[in-house]
Amino acid sequence: MKSLCLVTVGVIAMTLLIASISLLVAHVFQTVVDLQVKQGTVLKNGTETFEAWEDPPPPVYMQFYFFNVTNPLEVLQGDTPLVEEIGPYTYREYRPRVHVQFLDNGTKVSALNPKTYVFEPQKSVGDPEVDLIRTVNIPAVTAMEWTRSTPLQFATEVLLLLYQESLFTVRTVHELLWGYKDRLLSTIHLLHPEIDPVFGFFNKMNGTDDGEYVFLSGEMNYLNFSRIVEWKGKGSLSWWTTETCNMINGTDGTSFHPLISKDENIYIFSSDFCRSFYLVYDSSGTVAGIPTYRFVPSAMVFANMTVNPDNAGFCVPPGNCPGTGVLNVSICKQGVPIFLSAPHFYQADQKFIEDIEGMHPKKEYHETFLDINPLTGLVLQAAKRMQINVHVRKLPEFFETGNIRTLIFPVMYINESVLIDEVSASKLKHVLLEASVVTGIPFVIMALGIVFGIVFIVLVCRSRGISEESTEDERSPLIRT
Repeated sequence: MKSLCLVTVGVIAMTLLIASISLLVAHVFQTVVDLQVKQGTVLKNGTETFEAWEDPPPPVYMQFYFFNVTNPLEVLQGDTPLVEEIGPYTYREYRPRVHVQFLDNGTKVSALNPKTYVFEPQKSVGDPEVDLIRTVNIPAVTAMEWTRSTPLQFATEVLLLLYQESLFTVRTVHELLWGYKDRLLSTIHLLHPEIDPVFGFFNKMNGTDDGEYVFLSGEMNYLNFSRIVEWKGKGSLSWWTTETCNMINGTDGTSFHPLISKDENIYIFSSDFCRSFYLVYDSSGTVAGIPTYRFVPSAMVFANMTVNPDNAGFCVPPGNCPGTGVLNVSICKQGVPIFLSAPHFYQADQKFIEDIEGMHPKKEYHETFLDINPLTGLVLQAAKRMQINVHVRKLPEFFETGNIRTLIFPVMYINESVLIDEVSASKLKHVLLEASVVTGIPFVIMALGIVFGIVFIVLVCRSRGISEESTEDERSPLIRT
């Protein structure tokens, strides 16, 4: 009977250990969790995934920082510009998706994404309708660039003198952001109605959308979850000079497919940048106690064409490349000489930093990043950081430009950030806990196998001890003297 019990315990221990190792090697329970996550990450009406995609619960904040020029007269004489950073001016951003329609049997979803901004005085340094900023007079610079070496050059010079326009202007933060009626543009508008007489970096962008998007729902392949296939009715862009540069790749940056690995590139299409770009794995961490992978833009994305030949298509006109870390987007901004970069020219050529006194690039403040939970693909924390610059140079045809050096002149930068809210974090923790319990089953089985193994060893040792004691007694004489 004892032998039978011993054998039974041994068999159970061995079976449990073999089963647990087999389950771990085969990733059986991990596969079950992955399958459930894949099936749940689909844009389907009535699901939590769809509701979170349609109206994301975490609050989004848009912060604006301006560069105030403190030595405008010296700059016109050829000196180095001295700028002072002023900000943030913070706005709460509301960005629900509207007019959502399911297409092609639920495999695609179309939507508009209007954005509304509400000022947050408690998170700001001042009043945007009062605070003044001295910066480059972009309407004047644009008009001079448009008309130089054309029959309209003389007329433009007359208007600049008549309106007493100079290369620099003083405007309130509110005017620079949301728009003001410019006298020069108003006159040009009479001849060219397509030219908006109102100028502002976010003019007509409060409460409006940037066009209709068509997304893949993830129904056919989880890797295609929320991937953009069309924007404004087109499957590609037309601004750049190569097919690769004109491709619309990735999502809009608010959601990603689940089961993200450290080795993959995360693609994003941004209408602000007028292009797609990709991010690469940087580090692992936690946000609100939830594990994350941090992805940041690859250094190759905005590298010079000599470093990354694929970027040659972004040099417009062909061969005219501004340098690493700077993108000329004038072609998609109605010809306005706008150049984009990271704030303070972070990761850009050193010449851009040295050209402007007051640039202090720092990774923690000026780098764009995404903190993504690798299992679900949910964004827990993110910051999109972009600087708006203007290309200025001496134009002999216009005395307003003085002796200014050719510069990529910083005007302002934005920090669009999001952090998961407590309710969403609590829900995600619950999901991750359930997944951990399921994937931990093989370890529980292994622990039981080890326990039964210990019991088996103890029983064997005790059995041998009893056997040895019995043998000694048997060898001793029946009558002791």
